[in-house]
Amino acid sequence: MSIEHNSKITFTVGLDENRVPEEISWNAEDGGIKNEASKAIMLSVWDHKKKDTLRMDLWTKDMPVDEMKQFFHQTLVSMANTFERATNDEKMSATMKDFCDYFAEKLELIDK
Repeated sequence: MSIEHNSKITFTVGLDENRVPEEISWNAEDGGIKNEASKAIMLSVWDHKKKDTLRMDLWTKDMPVDEMKQFFHQTLVSMANTFERATNDEKMSATMKDFCDYFAEKLELIDK
């Protein structure tokens, strides 16, 4: 199998004098995204050699707490859905989704 096309996703993070994120933008030309502003990033990369997850979590200092709670909830729901598609483990996915419902209830979130 040979690679016929490379796709690039880039993030640009503008930092203040203390290296705290002020602005985040991203590009994914194959997806039609060009210089799109964002307030937060959660990125996980699997290191198959070390069998470990590498993480990058960034958010701008003006990211509202209520939006951060919603961002976490939506990320958890997305992870549960991805887990089900990747593993076909419906029972564990349902358990994860139950936790997502509990999480939203405790934070009094309404998923938008």
